[in-house]
Amino acid sequence: MDSSMCIDIAELHPKFSHPKVVGIVIAKTDVKSFPDRKNFGVDRFTLSFTIKDSPDFFINVTGWGSDGYINGLANTFTIGECVIVDNPLVTGKDPEKEEKFCPTTTSLYRLLLSEAHSKVYLCADMDTIDRLLPLIHLPVKDSRDFYSLGDIVANGKSLNNTVINVLAAVKSIGEPKFFTTSDNRKGQRLELKLFDDSVSSFPLLCWDRETIQLAQTLVPKETVLFIADVKINFDSFRNCMTAAVNSKTIITVNPVDSITDVFTMSQLKQKARDNPQAFFGISYSFISKLDLDSSISKVIRTRCATCKFQVTEDEQSCANPLCPARDQALSVTTGFDLLVDFSDHTGTVQACSLRSPVAEQMLGFTIEEFTSLDDGQQTALKWKFLLERFKVYLKILPSTKLKTGIKGIVLACSLADPGEVKQHMSGLLEQLSSQHTD
Repeated sequence: MDSSMCIDIAELHPKFSHPKVVGIVIAKTDVKSFPDRKNFGVDRFTLSFTIKDSPDFFINVTGWGSDGYINGLANTFTIGECVIVDNPLVTGKDPEKEEKFCPTTTSLYRLLLSEAHSKVYLCADMDTIDRLLPLIHLPVKDSRDFYSLGDIVANGKSLNNTVINVLAAVKSIGEPKFFTTSDNRKGQRLELKLFDDSVSSFPLLCWDRETIQLAQTLVPKETVLFIADVKINFDSFRNCMTAAVNSKTIITVNPVDSITDVFTMSQLKQKARDNPQAFFGISYSFISKLDLDSSISKVIRTRCATCKFQVTEDEQSCANPLCPARDQALSVTTGFDLLVDFSDHTGTVQACSLRSPVAEQMLGFTIEEFTSLDDGQQTALKWKFLLERFKVYLKILPSTKLKTGIKGIVLACSLADPGEVKQHMSGLLEQLSSQHTD
């Protein structure tokens, strides 16, 4: 379906007839059912999700209907996919329900889906998808407005039953546990352990399938989460504070705008030597190695959609013994998987991992478009980027497997603004001057 006729979330108004909205899904609840008050013995089903189409605007969408319609909707998309919502009803928020049960949004309205008139499709337009994908890394709250895990532990029981924002990294991901409630409903639970520079381990509980599915795709010790509106509780059994995801919570994976520290290449390497934990930083540097014209198998790789383990498409199941979906039919994703060197006047950080979708955004090519280029065009594309100065958001991890001792992962990469670079270099010179004076 054409996304060019879609209305921006910021422009929505109840007067629109047959509106169409495109956005990236940033939150989604499980399907729930309730007895239909008008039809005895019949259940009504509901599903809610939240979509975003720009850095500042996002909106809640709720559907009501039969089992087939709502579960059909739920199976159409997951968090992180781009969808088109066709012919919803644009209506004012219900303050009581919205505040209690749904994420707090910037739109004045909400979208209601009806079984008779509304549809939800995956967006197929690559330009639209490329525009929307980076939004998944922008927190929905001010990225400076969060509690550290140390703050939570220090405040203790005074934070019990409060809803706050948390910024922390993923330490480990437990196995999902399944149970049946007293009213015979099926339930599930998964516990992640978070950490930051103040606390080495802190429990985060996930109770719904959608969040558990998202959690199982995260890479421990490589993933940072900005968790907006997470519920904080005191667990009397374990005698500690815990966090729990609820229907208001929106999780941002590897939030780019929470990274503000700027490093030279030598500073990155020195900090990695001094600090055994993963950390994040910005670098204004040149791409000094980018092997786009290597064999395709070194540029594009196929991975398990669940655990990101490298596989071949002809395999029947994932070979990773720890993959949660190992016993299921193999579902794969194919994307750019490049190793890039970044250099500045102080040195080089080698073999930084640049993968899709970040690579696609930087190169301006989809996988399909890139594979259709001939060798000469691929080499020309490489030279378009070599020795250009970029603003690079990096995650740096200690690595015993690499000779350099550190591993870099590119979270975002775009051409550097000359004014920003000048400001950064002036700051560095002042820093060096003051050190020399001291």
